[in-house]
Amino acid sequence: MFADRAKIIICSGKGGDGHVSFRRELYVAAGGPDGGDGGKGGDVIFEVDKGMTTLGDYRHRRRFAAQPGQDGSKQRRHGADGSDIVLKVPEGTVIKDAASGKVIADMSGDNLRQVILQGGRGGLGNMNYATSTMQVPKYAQPGKPAKELEVTLELKVIADVGLIGFPNVGKSTLLAHVTNAKPKIANYPFTTLSPNLGMVDLDGRGFVIADIPGLIEGASEGVGLGHEFLRHIERTRVMIHLVDAASTEGRDPVDDVYKINEELRAYDAELAKRPQVIAANKIDAVYSGDEDPVKRIRDEFEPQGIRVFPISAVSGKGLKELLYYVREMLDSLPQEKIVFEQEFFPEEMLGGENLPYTVERSPENPNTYVVEGPRIEKMLGYTNLESEKGFLFFQKFLKDNGILDALEEAGIQEGDTVRMYGLAFDYYR
Repeated sequence: MFADRAKIIICSGKGGDGHVSFRRELYVAAGGPDGGDGGKGGDVIFEVDKGMTTLGDYRHRRRFAAQPGQDGSKQRRHGADGSDIVLKVPEGTVIKDAASGKVIADMSGDNLRQVILQGGRGGLGNMNYATSTMQVPKYAQPGKPAKELEVTLELKVIADVGLIGFPNVGKSTLLAHVTNAKPKIANYPFTTLSPNLGMVDLDGRGFVIADIPGLIEGASEGVGLGHEFLRHIERTRVMIHLVDAASTEGRDPVDDVYKINEELRAYDAELAKRPQVIAANKIDAVYSGDEDPVKRIRDEFEPQGIRVFPISAVSGKGLKELLYYVREMLDSLPQEKIVFEQEFFPEEMLGGENLPYTVERSPENPNTYVVEGPRIEKMLGYTNLESEKGFLFFQKFLKDNGILDALEEAGIQEGDTVRMYGLAFDYYR
């Protein structure tokens, strides 16, 4: 089975924790803090490998994680950074948030390498928090946590022209005749199981064409392999709509065009608006007497602005005229590739900052709790606790940063005292 879709869990590395320690050396009576910083966690990086054609590497493994950063240590030693994890994907892979379906990255065009999840920043050791008022800080900053995200990988092939139509109308035969592709060709009643790409060379001015399988009635609703392959047509700028003009399978070619276009419209309304040309195939099996089925197709669609070319994918008759017309269509359209814009930003959605602080019961008075931390000290310096608004802001700060929960875990009771940098408060829930 052609692997063009996978769902995996990616996880960046946690940042290493900062260390709490103090210099303890002979002849140094009161050494200062010397706890080192933690190392940065590894990133999750996606990178295009132009030698890959499927997402088969992600079918049997679900979780991919970068390494965490190492903790800091004494004597101001910095923890080692965690190693990144680089995930190789084929060009044209779109990475989406699995929960929302929003695009995180489109690995095509100039975007050949992108950091999807950044590793957690290492926490600062206590050597960074010594001040004139706090010369022996007993706290260090924990490393930022790892970020985890479930993503879907969808391969949307890179092709200028999409070859569409019901199964068994000759798409694989046409592709093999006009390009260097080698698709498997047989009288299958269902559909080719993988998209085939080939390069059409027209006097040095070629284009890439893709045989898009899976387009059958009901494909937009997931019938057959519809959803598995409709995505491959999303990047194409022009579509060649192949029909069996001879009705060798008993199908009506005019009805087939309308049905396929309805499937495109149901899947993505923009797809049905893309320029099309109709290739009326199997003309070598058409004519009996004065009957001309190609004229019926022309009378139906050329008034709608869709050109019809009678061809034989087997003998090659009519293919030159068709391909040069498609080349002219491409030249008249904007040259930029279709790239899907980012809609989901993991660093914003999964953000969060750790606040270093300590909560300790006073050894002199068991009913007194001491809270210390660099941002607490800074916050108290610019907050007017005499005003009602300032005090409410102060309470929200304590709640949002988990300090109230930490006091509860330490065993504080109503009426106990909380001390912070020369200030004292009675604690009430």
